Amino acid sequence: MILHFYFARRFAISFLIITGVFLTLVVLVDLIEQTRRFSDMGVTLGQRLTLSLLNAPETINQILPLIMILATVVLFISLARSSELVVARAAGRSAMRTLMSPVVVALIIGCMGAGMLTPIVAATTKRYSALVDGYRSGGASTLSISAEGLWLRQGSESGQTVIRANQSNADASVLYDVTFMEYGENGSPLRRIEAKSAALLLGAWSLRSAKEWPLQAGINPEGNATTHELLEVPSSLTLDRIRESLGTPASVAIWDMPEFIAQLEQAGFSARRHKVWMQAELARPAFLMAMVLVAAAFTMRHTRFGGTGIAVLSAVLMGFGLYFMRSFAQILGENGQIPTVLAAWAPPAAAILLAVGLLLHAEDG
Repeated sequence: MILHFYFARRFAISFLIITGVFLTLVVLVDLIEQTRRFSDMGVTLGQRLTLSLLNAPETINQILPLIMILATVVLFISLARSSELVVARAAGRSAMRTLMSPVVVALIIGCMGAGMLTPIVAATTKRYSALVDGYRSGGASTLSISAEGLWLRQGSESGQTVIRANQSNADASVLYDVTFMEYGENGSPLRRIEAKSAALLLGAWSLRSAKEWPLQAGINPEGNATTHELLEVPSSLTLDRIRESLGTPASVAIWDMPEFIAQLEQAGFSARRHKVWMQAELARPAFLMAMVLVAAAFTMRHTRFGGTGIAVLSAVLMGFGLYFMRSFAQILGENGQIPTVLAAWAPPAAAILLAVGLLLHAEDG
């Protein structure tokens, strides 16, 4: 057990160091990108740095398999150079038994990533989107799905508009049984509009069979209400921004995903992408374990044999190949070409079997 804890501690330290290096690089690179995007909008350096820090957890979450591969490579290269791996093998410890500690640590990291990191990513993603919308249009534009229907909020320099709809079509281009509530800069209500449908066109909502009530002080709303066969309401939203809000599973914590999927389907949207994402997050610990096994299959050797650079390159390329296969399977699952469970769990299972085969071949010939 002492040796198991030793290998586990070395692997955890390697993982933390590499994660810190990547986090620093991600923040610096994203800071440059934020500077390019908002340099002419009066956004200060502190605000751009805040955006970069909010965007960093999602990037780290995406490159976690790569970090796991590099941490494994660093661990076994250092053990081989110090001859600790040779001593462990000479003492009768097999390769599979030596790998137990790093694999268990990878399993723990994967479980923590799915259970703890995804809620953090969801919170930072929402905050990042709200800040970006605020810097772009002067007011946040948000979207949420609940049991009461679909809720939208669009902002402009003149105030805010809250939109509620019972249902939407699959691509969010048309809302049905919709209500608009407009508020001024001081938060006072200006008018209320109800319509049978609302279609988002270029820069405006096109409302059909609409009724409008003025809500200013001193005016009888019902007595001054007007009906319109067709009414246009200016909008700062676009279809792409609405679809991005709906189609970004990372903005929802995994613990809230089942309820969100049910609400999404009730509102008329397709939730297949969110189902695939949830299953992929549940399969993340298995995929990270596969990354450790794959990297170990190429680097768990003594340095005197030479070819260390080729072994490291082969491990990284194999990891990229498996990551591509996992992403491709998820795309097929999102498009409905393969079942959701198969799209999420088949790549980790295949990667584990491939890595175990390579390890057994290297161990027993």
